[in-house]
Amino acid sequence: MMRRRTPWFTGCTVLALGLGVTACGGGEPVTAAGDSGQSLKGQTVTVAGVWSGTEQENFQKVLAAFTEKTGAETRFTSTGDNVSTVVGSKIEGGNAPDVVMVPQVGVLQQFADKGWLQPLSKKTQGAVEANYAPVWKDYGSVGGDLYGLYFKAAHKSTVWYSPEALTQAGVEPPATYEEMLEAGRTVSDSGLAAFSVAGQDGWTLTDWFENVYLSQAGPEKYDALAAHELKWTDPSVVEALTTLGKLFKDKQLVAGGQKGALSTDFPGSVEKVFGPEPEAGLVYEGDFVAGVAKDQFGRKIGEDADFFAFPAVGDGKAPVVSGGDAAVVLKDGKNAKAGMALLEYLATPEAAAVWAEAGGFLSPNKALDLAAYGDDVTRATAESLVKAGDTVRFDMSDQAPAAFGGTKGAGEWKLLQDFLRDPTDPKGIAAKLESAAAKAYKG
Repeated sequence: MMRRRTPWFTGCTVLALGLGVTACGGGEPVTAAGDSGQSLKGQTVTVAGVWSGTEQENFQKVLAAFTEKTGAETRFTSTGDNVSTVVGSKIEGGNAPDVVMVPQVGVLQQFADKGWLQPLSKKTQGAVEANYAPVWKDYGSVGGDLYGLYFKAAHKSTVWYSPEALTQAGVEPPATYEEMLEAGRTVSDSGLAAFSVAGQDGWTLTDWFENVYLSQAGPEKYDALAAHELKWTDPSVVEALTTLGKLFKDKQLVAGGQKGALSTDFPGSVEKVFGPEPEAGLVYEGDFVAGVAKDQFGRKIGEDADFFAFPAVGDGKAPVVSGGDAAVVLKDGKNAKAGMALLEYLATPEAAAVWAEAGGFLSPNKALDLAAYGDDVTRATAESLVKAGDTVRFDMSDQAPAAFGGTKGAGEWKLLQDFLRDPTDPKGIAAKLESAAAKAYKG
């Protein structure tokens, strides 16, 4: 995540943009040459978000374009995964950012319920009405008011693979979940492990579960479970965990076995497939895998790194799970007016095109020309996401209160790590998930 929750390598990076831009995660201002006479010159917009490393660098290209257009400087701070805790502390300390890129629907709802957010301007609302599928407005709204603009989206129903590994094993991209497991065993027989699983990052395991559950249980139960109108002890949850457990417990399928998976983070999982010394043939995660494979390991997307859609489970339909980062404006920010101007810019296809060209990005903005994406694979993924419209289901854990669905070492993240460690008791894990969910939703 990210997705949201796509941990990268941190540090201060000088961006050679031809704009005289210097960007630093430590809070140095982003400025651009040729900005004289702009309406916001002399003002600074402070922005907080989970991104670091390559994602942060690419977002700061967008901020630099905003600077060039308006004259406003920007300061970006990376919060890490626990964005709700960090932002809450900043608000309490009187140092609230103007804009936060929120990676979870549940956190956006919590911020709105606490009265921290400003409704978006009429200009931004008009752009959302015109250029976004209604589902994105729904996920950005609380109590009928639109607070969040979804600038970056993720297609989280993609399984990435090394074409060389599949060719060597003599297998084709599968059409069903069972075929995917069987293809994985064939890859394993050919000398590589099948799947690289990023078990050290609990959020990746929630994504595995959500795709299996959406396909197997269907969208109505998915929505009910996301709202905690259905208990996690429901037989449909146990069935999905059982299905997932078949993968987790199969040492032929998981690189390094359960122990190896639990010590592998997201970037490491991509490296095991697309790095200089491959250990596995496939890795499941969102479209942002392409950014790591391309930027960190020099893979050419569509040639030596490709994907297939997460396949249908049993008699269900192939799932389309998405995620995204919503820009919100805090009331307590020192320059909320300029922050609102930033959101008006982020709502334009012009802003989305900056990151689309850089790579590792999808936009839910239908007005963005698909030609802005740098390769055919990303272009196809973006088109699939936009065309899915309201059939898309947002990442379930991102809809939950952060205490359950978005906190490292707690709630769903930890319990699914426990299940990866020992997948023999799906009913027991379901009961623990329900206990944690009940507490978090009540709170």
